[in-house]
Amino acid sequence: MTYAVNPAIHRIEAPPIMEAQSWIRPGLRNRALLNLCQAVPSWPPAEELDAEVARAASLPGVSLYTDIYGLPELRSAIASHMSADYNGSVAAENVCVTSGCNQAFAASIMAIAKAGDNVIVPVPYFFNHTMWLDMLSVEARYVPAFGDGVTYPRPEDAAKLIDANTRAIVLCSPNNPTGSIYPPHVIDAFFDLARARGIALVIDETYKDFRADAAPAHSIFSKPGWEDAFIHLYSFSKVYSMTGYRVGSITASARILAEIEKILDCMIICTPHISQRAALFALASLDQWKAAKIAMMKGRLEALRKAFTRSGLGYRLVSSGALFAYVEHPLTDENAKQVAMRLAGEHDVLCLPGSMFGPGQDKYLRIAFANAEASDMETLVDRLMESQR
Repeated sequence: MTYAVNPAIHRIEAPPIMEAQSWIRPGLRNRALLNLCQAVPSWPPAEELDAEVARAASLPGVSLYTDIYGLPELRSAIASHMSADYNGSVAAENVCVTSGCNQAFAASIMAIAKAGDNVIVPVPYFFNHTMWLDMLSVEARYVPAFGDGVTYPRPEDAAKLIDANTRAIVLCSPNNPTGSIYPPHVIDAFFDLARARGIALVIDETYKDFRADAAPAHSIFSKPGWEDAFIHLYSFSKVYSMTGYRVGSITASARILAEIEKILDCMIICTPHISQRAALFALASLDQWKAAKIAMMKGRLEALRKAFTRSGLGYRLVSSGALFAYVEHPLTDENAKQVAMRLAGEHDVLCLPGSMFGPGQDKYLRIAFANAEASDMETLVDRLMESQR
């Protein structure tokens, strides 16, 4: 007789990225695979960052814990960065360093919601968000993020779902999986709704550096008392190509961070010290490097959009931005997973089916193009057209 597993974990499907990678058939291809299933930058970290990490590795104390909240100087640097990027007011005491944005989300939700509570989530959603809610037995209430020519959720739709057990509204902008960048007035309206109803607005802005222009993504950090209803999540992974370093942040009220501190102490104690040093260096020294990579990704996005205008292509680009594109497939006799598996097995394109991102998404595919060059976009369209025959 063997021991049981937690049914709340067992009922959750395997991690989607790992499942998709199992669809590749090794040895059967005579051309390079276009791996578009995960938003992993194709470029390495800055050489200066590599050198700084090598230097910092030998410093006294770098092998030791930091404060649970993170290095004080990194918290201050993040606060200054957020204040400047949003024309707002963020103090170091409002910042907590985490091991990536997934941990930031997990700790934030655990701090505000318990089993039996509910959280409002736009569909399509980032699957790790709903996986975590399921693990906590917190209900996800879905609000549509598509319709009537827009690719973002409406506050009025979310308002209808709020009840006494609602603890938060979750947004992700620029969005994973669609690439949609929510307009500032929409994000501001969600904050006003959350504050009026006594719940939190939790926004994952992992991809904020890749938004279309430099104007603030919203005005929440400039509102007096923003701490009452706002939890902001960020990651260093993509813009600085630091995915394996695992550094992110939570910006919120000191009251909520005091609860999150307890969770992080049990989860990890602190984000790896050497990784925090790398993030601190990136914020202080890599503005020009970062700007060049952002410009490069804008070029890739433009190349993708241009490629999808080709005559005869049945796949339709529904939404695109930052590192993602959401594509409607034309194959009405196949669901999205069947299409994605066939693209991987027969046409050397690895992407994710929309069904991994929520109900009603079976006609879509997500393309994560950070790992592709601008010149790959025409090749992608060639292979999509090949799959139509």
